[in-house]
Amino acid sequence: MDDPSSLTQGDPWFQDGNIILLPERPLVGFRVHRGVLSRHSEVLRDMFELPQPDPIYDNDNGASRYEGCQVVTMHDIPIELSNLVKALYDGATFHNRSVDDFFYLAGILRLSTKYVISHLRTQAIKHLTQTWTYDLKGHDNMLDLAIRTPQLSYSSDPNPPSKLSYPYIHPIHVLNLARSTNVRIVVPSALYFLSLYPLTDLLRADHPKLQVAHPSKPSSSLQPSDLVNYTLMFQRRIDAILNFVNTVVGQRTSSARCTNGTGRTCTKNFQRLGMRLASSWVVRTGPFNFIGQTMSQVSQDTEGFCAACRGDFATGVGAFREKFWDDLPAVCGLPAWDVMREEELS
Repeated sequence: MDDPSSLTQGDPWFQDGNIILLPERPLVGFRVHRGVLSRHSEVLRDMFELPQPDPIYDNDNGASRYEGCQVVTMHDIPIELSNLVKALYDGATFHNRSVDDFFYLAGILRLSTKYVISHLRTQAIKHLTQTWTYDLKGHDNMLDLAIRTPQLSYSSDPNPPSKLSYPYIHPIHVLNLARSTNVRIVVPSALYFLSLYPLTDLLRADHPKLQVAHPSKPSSSLQPSDLVNYTLMFQRRIDAILNFVNTVVGQRTSSARCTNGTGRTCTKNFQRLGMRLASSWVVRTGPFNFIGQTMSQVSQDTEGFCAACRGDFATGVGAFREKFWDDLPAVCGLPAWDVMREEELS
């Protein structure tokens, strides 16, 4: 190992600590309490029992020690190890204020998975699902927040890219983080949002959110296995829009309880609406927002549709929207939302 005098005291560094964790370069150590970490992780406890391959000797029997403390080499990114240790002492606090908050979560999720620290892993996944959600209400809330939240610059980057829009992180980073930590419940949502990007854009990897530099940033490349999932989700999204426009709206007839003459007026207005919708969507259109806006438009059109037809339309389209959401996991080859929620969040 390098000269011990070059060791930098990291955060945390407890003067009464009895073990020093030594991550990857730069040469920085974290002086902590062996019992505290062992209490939270059997993996760490077992690691502390192993002889170290690159010791600092300051005693006669050749033990791996520094300033009287056991030294354990950790093959982790220093900032992630620092955040994990502080989370074990003080608890983890997650936010969605900037892209740095995602990178903090990514580090906690990686190391809590690696060292089998269940409570931190579950907490990180729960927070991740607040944005990359497992229910339709959460999806709608995220879109509303994205519309209302101003764009931010990435201040930690010496050469910041363009301002980043909420949720500040690219879905490909969420997808790759999920794959590397075996988190399945955020995969359908991440792939759905990823399908809004043309494949050429993903292959160029020049989106501003992909240009952010940080040691905890997941890979910015679409993995070969997920290229298939991306293609399937892209096709499923387009199919949903076409089905909605051409069938759900375009072939809709008036309600049996229609009060608008013989019902022909409402039927014709649904047909006209279908034709307008057919020319208003583009390849990057999100079906959930597109369908939601159409529902709102019909509900407010008291002249074009009677109350009965407006009510039936809201019910039928709402069910169509819910089913499309419920089908997303199957598109990715995953079990139902309820199964994943029980496995990863309970």
